[in-house]
Amino acid sequence: MARPIWTGTLSFGLLNVPVSLMSGERRTDLSFRMLDSRDKKPIRFERVNADTGEEVPWKDIVKAFEYDKGSYVVIEKEDIAAAAPETHESIDVEAFVGRAEIGTRYFEKPYVLVPGKKAEKGYVLLRETLKETDKVGVARVVIRTREYLCALIPEGDALILMLLRYPQELVDPEEYKLPHAATGRYRIAPKELTMAKQLIESMTSQWKPDGYHDEFRKRLSAIIQKRIKSKGKTTKIVDEPAEHEHAATNVVDFMALLEQSLKSKKRTPAAKKAAPVKKAAKASKRRASKRAS
Repeated sequence: MARPIWTGTLSFGLLNVPVSLMSGERRTDLSFRMLDSRDKKPIRFERVNADTGEEVPWKDIVKAFEYDKGSYVVIEKEDIAAAAPETHESIDVEAFVGRAEIGTRYFEKPYVLVPGKKAEKGYVLLRETLKETDKVGVARVVIRTREYLCALIPEGDALILMLLRYPQELVDPEEYKLPHAATGRYRIAPKELTMAKQLIESMTSQWKPDGYHDEFRKRLSAIIQKRIKSKGKTTKIVDEPAEHEHAATNVVDFMALLEQSLKSKKRTPAAKKAAPVKKAAKASKRRASKRAS
């Protein structure tokens, strides 16, 4: 079973839902190694000094930014750490926007949010509310050391976390030579437009993604298997370790938290509001533990 990328909390208002961030895509590309054609030995890439040609060990390698051609400034580990986001274990919803407001160019990579144990109520509450309001949550998430902009989108029984591109990462289509004028300038007759609409209508069907397959990969995989069998070799399948489920035992009064969130007029990040809730939950857990003992 797949392992979570990390486990943490999904925060909106004063509500905190324990979740696991799971991969939402499966890479099916065939990977290749480069070999020496003379003896079929793997090619090794070495880190060498551009001037001396000598191999450089990892301990002597530093990161640098080339601010001008041939001019570099070294960036220390402390510099990167200082710029890194403070929080690594929460997805903080900053706003809710209409689902159709985010252009397709912003969408980059999908993940699946899975609720922790006893956290299903908050998960379902957010999911169904987003569905009924046709909204998505705009949030920030830290994966490894980088902070990403993301959108929380309900899809079936799941909450999909879709990484978003920042506006600075997008190329404005206006930079390219595009046909801006209306159809009349290109001598598109009304009859041609009507026939094009009829053609599209005749080819319209329901979206069934299971009907599409990577035919190139399928054919190439068959060739690879044939080559393997001809050499009398077999392949091995290694099972991944079982997933460690994220436990959440705190009982949360959702009505009270929702009322407090609605009363609050401040538009501060959800993470800053969430601290008192977490402390209260921990105190409640300690009291329950004492009663049990």
